[in-house]
Amino acid sequence: MPKMKTHRGAAKRFRKTGTGKIVHAKQGRRHFMSKRSRKRNRQLGDEGQLTGGDEKRMQRLIPYL
Repeated sequence: MPKMKTHRGAAKRFRKTGTGKIVHAKQGRRHFMSKRSRKRNRQLGDEGQLTGGDEKRMQRLIPYL
């Protein structure tokens, strides 16, 4: 079997942790930050985690990360 190609769009948006979980940046941090509460903006700074079928699909898209 030839090597699988990494999906470059997915590689730029997701990363794997040391334990193999797939994390991503949350949406909504680009602009219009002042109308949201400080708590909301702070929580948007944390990383989101993929679970279930989404994680399996990402494993296929980014096999070597």
